[in-house]
Amino acid sequence: MFLSRPLHALLALIVCLLAGCGARSSDLPTRSHPMGEKVPMGKLTYIVFETEYLTQIGDGPAPRIPQNRFFLVKLSVSSGASDTVNVAPFQVEDENGNAYPELNNGDGVPEWIGYLRSLKPGETAQGNAVFDAPPRHYRIRVHDEAGEKSALIDIPLTFNAETPDVRVPGDPTGKQ
Repeated sequence: MFLSRPLHALLALIVCLLAGCGARSSDLPTRSHPMGEKVPMGKLTYIVFETEYLTQIGDGPAPRIPQNRFFLVKLSVSSGASDTVNVAPFQVEDENGNAYPELNNGDGVPEWIGYLRSLKPGETAQGNAVFDAPPRHYRIRVHDEAGEKSALIDIPLTFNAETPDVRVPGDPTGKQ
């Protein structure tokens, strides 16, 4: 049986694709997005709104003290799936390749988004994810609902200009 060259080339291409010769999704470069942009990942959509560094969480005799700084990332994740989906834990990565995983303890974290997140169809979760990380320029890694694909959201290094309340001894209000 004789095959023409174009048909032979097409057949070879189909066999190669079926054998996995094409690029796999894990081989593709991870796309990076700016903070504030909607980032669709499969049936999930992420938006990072703002960040904040804290030297401690809570007041009183036993505040939570981090090894570095508490790094709060305020974000939302919305589900466009027809079934309930899980949202994978986050991690932040710096320019030197260091990664800091999301903390699973949100005690005292304002508007904590939670660690084990499950979204029903059309549902949105919003709040702060918390990390123990030194102040740096980071990118937060987000995943699709299957955990197979990921994207990075760029988080520039910024510090809030707010002045914290300082307690002055002898002042009945406890403020400056």
